[in-house]
Amino acid sequence: MSTTLTVPPSRLRRVRSTALLLGPAFVASIAYVDPGNVASNVSAGAQYGYLLVWVIVLANAMAALVQFLSAKLGLVTGRSLPEVVRERANRPVRLAYWAQAELAAMATDLAEVVGGAIALQLLFGLPLLLGGAITGLVSMLLLVVQNRRGQQPFERMIIGLLAVISIGFVASLVVSPPPVPSTLAGLLPRFDGTRSVMLAAAMIGATVMPHVIYLHSGMARDRHGHPEPGPARARLLRANRWDVGIAMVIAGTVNLSMLLMAAHTFGGRDDVNTIQDAYHAVHTALGAGAALLLAVGLLASGLASTSVGAYAGAMIMDGLLRRRIPLLLRRVVTLIPALAILAVGIDPTRALIVSQVVLSFGIPFALIPLVRFTSDRTLMGVDLNHRVTTALAWVIAAVITALNLLLIYLTVTGRGS
Repeated sequence: MSTTLTVPPSRLRRVRSTALLLGPAFVASIAYVDPGNVASNVSAGAQYGYLLVWVIVLANAMAALVQFLSAKLGLVTGRSLPEVVRERANRPVRLAYWAQAELAAMATDLAEVVGGAIALQLLFGLPLLLGGAITGLVSMLLLVVQNRRGQQPFERMIIGLLAVISIGFVASLVVSPPPVPSTLAGLLPRFDGTRSVMLAAAMIGATVMPHVIYLHSGMARDRHGHPEPGPARARLLRANRWDVGIAMVIAGTVNLSMLLMAAHTFGGRDDVNTIQDAYHAVHTALGAGAALLLAVGLLASGLASTSVGAYAGAMIMDGLLRRRIPLLLRRVVTLIPALAILAVGIDPTRALIVSQVVLSFGIPFALIPLVRFTSDRTLMGVDLNHRVTTALAWVIAAVITALNLLLIYLTVTGRGS
């Protein structure tokens, strides 16, 4: 006798309605699988094997909480994080705050354009400068869609690129799975010298991204509006938990796959120092197909993340300064530093890792106001953070800030090289 499992129609309707609300967190998650992640995670796996697996897991868990708080701020207040900062700060503070946020956005753009250029060089043998220009041009086309067609078509394109990225980086683990005991051993928090601390900071900077902390609050508001307290808002907040949870699981899986692939395929080798080295090592160890998927994933990562970065920069400027520069013009201006890096011949992988360290410096400036605002009853009303949530968020802010201070010390004293 067989039984048929049926799902109540009301539950199916709830699932479908929740699925239709997903999207903003997937756009934000692109920032967590950008070329800077590739450089940091591959370097960590190649140099230290499975040692820093715990950093990936911890950073992704932190990112999930942070991104939900960002979306929550936008939904509950009807304002983006930069707009709330603007309301609470005087003009000099706003200008200084905007300057550091722009620096973080420029560091993001550097990583993304350089990563796209490396991918095009691996795939087609193009010079890095030409590849960077092509990456910038394609990102402009993606922004044209957002500018003319609205947020949801842009979300769908970014989600499609996220699927390509996921396949590109997870494929190597399917071809050659890493040993489970070594992977589990990497969950024990520890370091091995100052260089591993610098890489850990770069990995966190590549995962908890300041520019999408700003962006997500505005995207959630623009997508869902500003519902009044009650069932409609509660439903949106629940949907955003699913949105963030699913997106962060995907991003975390991709990040972990990068590190595990590097650790398993060429961990302990001292001749894998760049993304190009990693590509050729994968080609030798796993075959041309796995190497091709790696390069395609890197290219999709660069194209998607540079578009998201430009979108975030425009929202930061508008929110803090009430100044709007046409998005495509902004894309041209922010492309210049990345192309300059490629033109003067600086090692692109090193530039990627340094850019992630710069991003790590910017995280407290986004995170501390976010925690403070979402814990403010006068601003959030009945939807303010639970005490446990606030405590966890402050711990995250303290850990990241302490790691940044240590990193500054290591850099200034030369002990991090």
